[in-house]
Amino acid sequence: MPAQQKKIIFCVAGVLSFACALGTAAAIGTQLWVKGTILCKTGALLVNATGQELEKFIGEIQYGLFYGERVRQCGLGGRPVQFSFAFGRARFKTIITNRQEIPGLTSKTTLPNVYNNVLFILFLVFPDLLKIIPASIHVSVLLFCTVLLVFALVGAGFFMFNAFGSPYETLHGPVGLYLWSFIACSCGCLIMILFSSEVKIHHLSEKIANFKEGSFTFKTHSEQFANSFWIVLVCSLVHFLNALLIRFAGFEFPFSKSKDSRTTTGAVDLMY
Repeated sequence: MPAQQKKIIFCVAGVLSFACALGTAAAIGTQLWVKGTILCKTGALLVNATGQELEKFIGEIQYGLFYGERVRQCGLGGRPVQFSFAFGRARFKTIITNRQEIPGLTSKTTLPNVYNNVLFILFLVFPDLLKIIPASIHVSVLLFCTVLLVFALVGAGFFMFNAFGSPYETLHGPVGLYLWSFIACSCGCLIMILFSSEVKIHHLSEKIANFKEGSFTFKTHSEQFANSFWIVLVCSLVHFLNALLIRFAGFEFPFSKSKDSRTTTGAVDLMY
């Protein structure tokens, strides 16, 4: 393929990777991951509500990775309630400053220790809500979102470097482009799988709706994934498309043997 066409292909892939990074960053910061409606089961049973009367007891809920909002409907009008999975900056700074005084934290920087430190800090700062949600899955989603964002930016940079530069090392060339695209695509898939399991299997919306509700019981009436979740899906597909663009530019997939090498090997075998 001519060099000019390769440059255009790599530029397009770089722009797509950068767009994915921006989309991932926007998706992480919004509360448009899940939208749904919640039924005030206690209030509906008290008045034996059916049909249109039941709508007076159906509220709304939407949330993301850090915060959300729900409208509490128990027959007397809607009352918005905000909730958060995150924590205050001042409290976080206090915990980091006094980490030596906290037995659950460790200064070792291995991956399991860092993961346990994040879980422990979240539990210390916001212990109530983290008791009812699968904290390990939620933290995993956040970590994979960070990895997706980082490698989307790395991929964008290396695509532009291959378009306008002359890479001479393996990871700077097509092998590296395949690697960054594969990691980003895999992280996007893991984010969707983990978050889907958190919402559907662990009934996250219902647990949030019943958080600190003593006399009323709420039940999920309807639930669907919102824009930010589908942005992650689109980003995963774009990174897969980038891998196909690399192949279209004339570079073989890693660990794949070309036809010439197989022909040469066959000729050598016939000689013996």
